[in-house]
Amino acid sequence: MNDLLSVLAVAVLPAAGNIVGSLLAESLRAPPWIIGAALHGAAGVAIAVVSIDLMPRILPVIPMWLLISTFLGGSVFSAALARAFRYWTGSRSGRSGAWMVYLAVAVDLLTDGLMVGAGSAVSGGLGLLLGLSQVIANIPGGFAAIGNFRNRQVPRKRRLGISGSFILPPIFGAAIGYLLLRDASTQVEHAALAFLVGVLLLATVEDMLPQADEPGVARWISTPSFAGGFALFAALSAYVD
Repeated sequence: MNDLLSVLAVAVLPAAGNIVGSLLAESLRAPPWIIGAALHGAAGVAIAVVSIDLMPRILPVIPMWLLISTFLGGSVFSAALARAFRYWTGSRSGRSGAWMVYLAVAVDLLTDGLMVGAGSAVSGGLGLLLGLSQVIANIPGGFAAIGNFRNRQVPRKRRLGISGSFILPPIFGAAIGYLLLRDASTQVEHAALAFLVGVLLLATVEDMLPQADEPGVARWISTPSFAGGFALFAALSAYVD
């Protein structure tokens, strides 16, 4: 039980970065182009998570048919969630896209938790390093998500609740990774990651990037922001490894 509590405590670290970013978005009157730049940075981080951290783990372990099927399953799940958000918020409110940005950030946090849980099952030190590596990398995602909600006129009380909810996905992911996936077969573990790749990529490409482009951010700002987010995660990942 103490080991599990230690893992869950470490899993809070990735959410800390998002919460710091969300508090910055609450305290600063950021113009729309800054939110767009932050969204491009968060998208760069999400793509780096997939290409640098997740896919190199998945490809050597599971057969291509399983990767494709679980990826498609994650994609369908992402599309279904987008439809549900549009129904819930109303297609004209403009908030469904903001919720899909939140989904991309939440899935990123869920994968962080899975990595912390699985890493802690191997070594407590590895789990701690994985958690610490995400603190700085997750600040742009929190800033962008809450700044986007603020621009959509979502009430402050609800925004604060959304900020607090960032703590849930990594804890849930860490619990799954530590308690369930550690006893599952290697293929099952990596198939679950492939499913999350489908959710994360679709939410990033179909929702986060269009939201990022909406304020009309100049290319000389959006491109370095995206590249910077990717490079930041890559550098942190290399340092941890």
